[in-house]
Amino acid sequence: MNFLETEDVVKQYSGHLALNKVSIQVAKGKVFGLLGPNGAGKTTLIRIINRITAPDSGVVRFDGRLSLPEDIYRIGYMPEERGLYKKMKVGEQAVYLAQLKGLSYPVARKRLIHWFEKFDIMSWWNRKLEELSKGMQQKIQFIITVIHEPPLLIFDEPFSGFDPVNADLLKREILDLKDQGHTIIFSTHNMASVEEICDDIALINRSEVVLSGDVTEVRNRFKGNTFLLKVLSSENTVDMASDKYSILSDTTERGVRELRIHKEADMSNSELLGFLTKQGEILSFSEELPSMNDIFINTVSTPNPKAV
Repeated sequence: MNFLETEDVVKQYSGHLALNKVSIQVAKGKVFGLLGPNGAGKTTLIRIINRITAPDSGVVRFDGRLSLPEDIYRIGYMPEERGLYKKMKVGEQAVYLAQLKGLSYPVARKRLIHWFEKFDIMSWWNRKLEELSKGMQQKIQFIITVIHEPPLLIFDEPFSGFDPVNADLLKREILDLKDQGHTIIFSTHNMASVEEICDDIALINRSEVVLSGDVTEVRNRFKGNTFLLKVLSSENTVDMASDKYSILSDTTERGVRELRIHKEADMSNSELLGFLTKQGEILSFSEELPSMNDIFINTVSTPNPKAV
């Protein structure tokens, strides 16, 4: 079941077509990666979902029906450009913003204390935001985004400003929110994070969706018949001479020979493995899938790609 859908959304600004019939389907309780290069239209689509702006045409469906104004209270949005007040004290500001999202003062304070203690940042409660590092400010922004426990969460470049330790902390929190049943839209340029966090993706390029689907299925769609083989180097030399496959790389380290092999499409995996088992003691054999980073670069670099 889809929690959020956009159908043929179009948005134009002063002669610039920001979105051209963009349709996405965000499954309930999943992490959806909204990807694309700078200027592709991602932020415009997020603003439309948040009802900050309206589409010129097309519709947004929220939880199985057309989006309504009151749906903004069921969305938590962490924008790439943060919007906190630098002169206000952190705790005071967090309580105020939580109340704007519909929480009473006692509930807002109780939930905030829980999150501040969870992130070990209670010592920041009475400090001004401008006194904190960018990474610290990011944690406050994250807490304010999730504090009203909305069913839909939208994170736009949430790891910006974080060191690897805190980025990993935030990844675990996002996955925990997913496990709690939240639906999450995750926009980032970090493709490694996409592979770790996202269930499904849509890639927008030049205002149009050019690639979409389940992350594993997308990677399989772009696989190039490349395999990784590890064999004991003490065995007979692996004779790879054939017109049906070729060696892309061949290295030996600590008694283990590792080869990257490309096979022709008309040769089955079983046929290749059957040949290799005759060559020596195989330690491992696996198909190499392209990274989301490679898929992203190849897709956006292709002139006028057909949506797949």
